[in-house]
Amino acid sequence: MKKIILMLSVVVGALQLTSAQSGSGYGIKGGLNYSSNGNFISSSSNIKHSDRNIGFHLGVFAKFGSRLYFKPELMYTSTSSEYNRNEFKIQKIDLPALVGIRLIGPLSAFVGPSFQYIIDSKYDDIDYDNIEEDISMGLQFGFALNIRNIGLDLRYERGFNSNEAEFLTDNNANLVTIDSRPDQLILSLSIRM
Repeated sequence: MKKIILMLSVVVGALQLTSAQSGSGYGIKGGLNYSSNGNFISSSSNIKHSDRNIGFHLGVFAKFGSRLYFKPELMYTSTSSEYNRNEFKIQKIDLPALVGIRLIGPLSAFVGPSFQYIIDSKYDDIDYDNIEEDISMGLQFGFALNIRNIGLDLRYERGFNSNEAEFLTDNNANLVTIDSRPDQLILSLSIRM
């Protein structure tokens, strides 16, 4: 019985210590994206799904509130997908506007819209800056773990609407269409200032 009481005391103390990042603040964050863009349609082949690749993101965030909070972020994101050894790269600015709730101790859950502005896209070394929509919207949801001024979060993002990019390849003989909406897992490390 003494061991159980001691163990519970240690757990409660650890939860109190680790929940120190509650409250408002701002900081920097960065991490990895495991992403895929949508279907690949070519005039010379069938529909193909992309292979997922690892990209990255860097940016800033602000947090307003404690138990229930609002967390806007401004991120630079670089993603890529492969279609039969050809790579489709996207560089964009993301603006997630997340609402979260602290569940227990340092653990919280969040959800919210994410707005994307596509800066540049490239398919198989062909620059392309005329995606159907430069600005699109998606949804992000996930979980965060905050210990003192360090945060770790894992989230999923999916774009709402189809956003097609078209490329001419093989000396303008093959029309390629790629759905550029995000479909990704995002792992981030944040530091509150």
